[in-house]
Amino acid sequence: MAENEAEGGEGAEAAAPKNKLKLMIMAVGLLAVLGGGAATWFFFFRHGDDEHHAEAPPPKPPAFVDVPDIMVNLAGAPGERVQYLKLKVVLELKEEKQIEAIKPTMPRITDIFQTYVRELRSSDLNGSAGVFRLKEELTRRVNAAVAPIQVSAVLFKEVVIQ
Repeated sequence: MAENEAEGGEGAEAAAPKNKLKLMIMAVGLLAVLGGGAATWFFFFRHGDDEHHAEAPPPKPPAFVDVPDIMVNLAGAPGERVQYLKLKVVLELKEEKQIEAIKPTMPRITDIFQTYVRELRSSDLNGSAGVFRLKEELTRRVNAAVAPIQVSAVLFKEVVIQ
């Protein structure tokens, strides 16, 4: 009988750590379930409250100004056939109110464009790289002429070499 009591005593002591282990596993499982539920609420259901924030206003569309058509003869070697360049150009501005500020300088812009384009040769305008260089150079020159107004880009409507 003493042996049975001794065995029962050991069984009770062995059962206590097993019960603590089960209790810890249940606690960790409960925390995992609660954490998963909180994460689900935070990521899926909480965003409905953020809809009342003000949206950013849409960007203003750019303004465009037509430059009078430019037709010039291109530079060439003596004895070569004379070639002509016809350009239709549009200036892109950031705001509509800049149009009225730039119109009085239109004769200066036309003069700067013609003076520059007259020095070009037809080989300077070959391919898209030549037209891109022309666009960049005209943009740089027009920005210098109309400062402090900033022209975003010089856009070509027509480029004809004949």
